[in-house]
Amino acid sequence: MTAQLAKPFLQLQGVRKVFSRGGMETEVLTDISLDIAEGEFVSIIGHSGCGKSTLLNLVAGLTRVTTGAVLLENREVNEPGPERAVVFQNHSLLPWLTVYENVRIAVDKVFGRTKSRADRHAWTLHNLDLVQMGHAKDKRPAEISGGMKQRVGIARALAMEPKVLLMDEPFGALDALTRAHLQDSVMQIHARLGNTAIMITHDVDEAVLLSDRIVMMTNGPSARVGEVLEVGLPRPRNRLELVSDARYIHAREAVLKFLYERHRFVEAA
Repeated sequence: MTAQLAKPFLQLQGVRKVFSRGGMETEVLTDISLDIAEGEFVSIIGHSGCGKSTLLNLVAGLTRVTTGAVLLENREVNEPGPERAVVFQNHSLLPWLTVYENVRIAVDKVFGRTKSRADRHAWTLHNLDLVQMGHAKDKRPAEISGGMKQRVGIARALAMEPKVLLMDEPFGALDALTRAHLQDSVMQIHARLGNTAIMITHDVDEAVLLSDRIVMMTNGPSARVGEVLEVGLPRPRNRLELVSDARYIHAREAVLKFLYERHRFVEAA
């Protein structure tokens, strides 16, 4: 997808975020402007403390901008809503509920008045099947692996039929093999649903593999958008084939160079 040719779906317009505590103010983000097209997959990458998660929380409506605006389909975002679902690094499943119940609770909340009980049941199972977790629907979180818990978290988010799927380092706590499997699953789901996705990550290869564009943040405080890289790799993508792809190598090198230069600035400070 080429975002420049598509109508902006999600817009960040001159966003600035300041946190106040004990009479002290800390500017975390300043002058963030970004247009994201419908169906686009965007990764946000940068060093720790650059405000990546704060930026995601602003889009989610979990915190408000200090100045500027976040617009979704030209409507201002200033509170949480089901059209923006968040998947955190910590799966955040309710331990006393089964896998099925953890997804169903979100389905009932969003569709309690618009879908029948039978339709909500079928929709819950559909989304569990989408992440290959239908077989474990009666298990509780303590009975499944970390990767499986994260699959359930993704199913719960997708079951809300969000316009924007927000992911805050969703694979960060997983082992390398599980992480790779979940990355492949997210690519397949994105291809099937065509949903708009924003992902926070520290992993350069992950960002290049999954994204249409990579937003690279400058170091905090007062972080800005430093560069935006158009990945330009056709879909579907195969990680083994991409290893020797010149476009993949170029994109990876561009992100690494940006992060390395920023790291030098931190060391020199």
